[in-house]
Amino acid sequence: MTMYEGIRLSTLDRGPGHWPGTAMPGQVGNVVVAGHRTSGHQVFRHIDALVEGDEIRFVDTSGTVHLYRVTDSRVVVPTEVWIIDQTETPTATLFACHPPGSVRERYVVFAELVT
Repeated sequence: MTMYEGIRLSTLDRGPGHWPGTAMPGQVGNVVVAGHRTSGHQVFRHIDALVEGDEIRFVDTSGTVHLYRVTDSRVVVPTEVWIIDQTETPTATLFACHPPGSVRERYVVFAELVT
């Protein structure tokens, strides 16, 4: 699935959106990706089913696979923008509105690069 650049609603209606200014898959730093659960593409419809140890795969334009492993998940309020903070190691953060159909909170999944 294609990851688009940006997190505007119109972008997320097409698919997952990469938060501008955050790391890209495989790079040192935090790859931050947002997605819809109930509208548009619904790419993160079941984001809450991801558990510690699950794998997240990113494939870049050259075909290289970057494998991340889920380390944690939690629910935060929209003002908790620390979730996009950059890290000193390669990490990924996926998030979507929570509960489904509401914008009250965000369901956030954290992962670390394996390969």
